[in-house]
Amino acid sequence: MNVESNSSKLTIFVKIAATVAMLGGLCLAAVALAGRFRKDEVRNAMTHVVSRGNLLVTVTQQGTLESAENLEIKSKVRGYNAVLWIVDSGTIVDEGDVLVRLDALFIQEQVDERTKYSNWSQSAADDSAARVARARIAVEEYDQGRFQSELLTLEKDVAIARAALQNARERIRHIGVMADSGYLSELEVEEIQFAVKQAVLHVQLKQTQLEVLKNFTHKEQLQTLKGELASVEATHKANVERVMADNSRRDRAVEELQYCVVKAPRSGLVIHPDAAQWETAPIAEGTNVHQNQVLLLMPELNQMQVKVGVHESAVKRVKSGQSATVELPTRTLQGVVTEVASITKPAGWWTGNQVRYDTIVSLPPVDGLRPGTSAEAQIEVARYESVLLIPVASIAEQNDRSYCWMQTPEGPVRREIKAGDSNDVFTIVTQGLQEGDEVLLNPYAYEAPVVEESDGETPVGNPNGGLST
Repeated sequence: MNVESNSSKLTIFVKIAATVAMLGGLCLAAVALAGRFRKDEVRNAMTHVVSRGNLLVTVTQQGTLESAENLEIKSKVRGYNAVLWIVDSGTIVDEGDVLVRLDALFIQEQVDERTKYSNWSQSAADDSAARVARARIAVEEYDQGRFQSELLTLEKDVAIARAALQNARERIRHIGVMADSGYLSELEVEEIQFAVKQAVLHVQLKQTQLEVLKNFTHKEQLQTLKGELASVEATHKANVERVMADNSRRDRAVEELQYCVVKAPRSGLVIHPDAAQWETAPIAEGTNVHQNQVLLLMPELNQMQVKVGVHESAVKRVKSGQSATVELPTRTLQGVVTEVASITKPAGWWTGNQVRYDTIVSLPPVDGLRPGTSAEAQIEVARYESVLLIPVASIAEQNDRSYCWMQTPEGPVRREIKAGDSNDVFTIVTQGLQEGDEVLLNPYAYEAPVVEESDGETPVGNPNGGLST
């Protein structure tokens, strides 16, 4: 009984040991096979031979073709007015052709109203002008007419009174002799003496009337007439100014009525201006436009340019005078950077919340260019000749340090390098590689365990190394 039990236990132990041995063999075979596959993968990896060449560094941005000189056609009508009709963008027009028609109903009513007020003001001005003329004649008529007549009359009366007084005084001398001789009674003498006194008083009266006329009546009447003249002149001046104001309002209304029909100032191409980002719609039939708003543009087709927005990370490298290659849908042109904005427009949803600086690339005169055409500008910011180049895809970054994996007979090793300027494809290597070295492309696909060595190389297979991703 005990022998059978021991034999059963031995059989079980043997089976377990065989199973473990078989599993271990499978694991070792899998590891060996994986290592072989790994070596084959690294051996067959895509590589690039380091060589010298020329490097062109560009800043590429999308933009729109536009004219450097645009004749702006603006609305000259005050307030807001609806667009009844507008010419299609891209139309070739002749001088004098109708481009835009604005709603003129309200302005026509203003013309009629202002014309009525102008006529009323003119009527009042004509009436006041007649009263001014009459007042001036009245002043002259009194000063040169009635006053002179009254003056001569009183001077005549004074002369007559003085003559009468002189006669009376002569008679009084004679009546004294006659009274002494008894020819005149005492009563007759008294009558003659009374006549002398009366003549004296009459002379004084006429003399006083003459003095009053010259010193008071004439001045008072003349001042009254001149005051009336000044009054009607002031009224007439106000009426004339009112006429001028009403005529000016009427003329402006008439002028604005003419501005409701916008005509081409010259022959050429007309285009619609681009709607600003904050506007909901461009100018079209039915929309309202305000005074001085740009309705249309007449571009100068011999002075074309491309406006692009350069990202803030690259704007320091872009300067006026740099050459640029402009890719259009149908052709390629060479241009020159002529302007880089010193300040940027506020970022918004229409710019993808990215800060960009407007940059102008001027183009040479070429026939067939149309504003609004999409364009791609490649601005040349640097050019290098005979420099050591490696693909950008072969470089990995770790802790602000640059590395690449160089293929060797023993396998790839990691090499620290110093990279210089680069474009989207190649990077200049200033230290760490030599011409003829072979580097792995896309090193992140080969994460073999590595460790740094004293000479900057890291061989594949060191258990303490690794590739930073």
